[in-house]
Amino acid sequence: MNRTEQPAPATPVHSCFTLRFSSTLRGARLARRLCGERLDTWGIPYGSDAHDVLSLLVSELATNAVTHGHVAGRDFRVHLLALSTPNAEALTIRVEVTDTQGDRLPEPPAIPAAPAAQPAADSARTGGRGLFLVEALADRWGWAPRQDGPGKTVWAEYTAATVTTPATVARSGPSAAPS
Repeated sequence: MNRTEQPAPATPVHSCFTLRFSSTLRGARLARRLCGERLDTWGIPYGSDAHDVLSLLVSELATNAVTHGHVAGRDFRVHLLALSTPNAEALTIRVEVTDTQGDRLPEPPAIPAAPAAQPAADSARTGGRGLFLVEALADRWGWAPRQDGPGKTVWAEYTAATVTTPATVARSGPSAAPS
């Protein structure tokens, strides 16, 4: 894993997907579901390890935007990029989540506390591990100041094997059910 605050090198963009969501937990959940649908369309099928990792990256970054980057009345934005790789059977997916609060910058915990070393009250805690998961799962991640206003963009990249070329992928998953 490589952590950097520099943007990714210029790579041809294969496909992109951008949406704004309300800065609520419901917005974060909707971001994960819609991004999961898009990944499936791009040839990273539901249930695959790559789909699970990328869905978790979207979920953690969106939840952090809602929890730590929330400004009342302002949305967060999710931008997925499918970047071409030299290997035609893989895509590097870049997940970018932009919030509107620039004074709280992302820093993962240096070393997660071992469960045995935590007091009983802390062992049931569910927060505080998001960026540690991002750092562990992503090939690269970092952040940059938001270009179009106040705030920041936190991004993560993950290279995933695709099942077929994205243009010919048959729809599957929850939205593929007949109406």
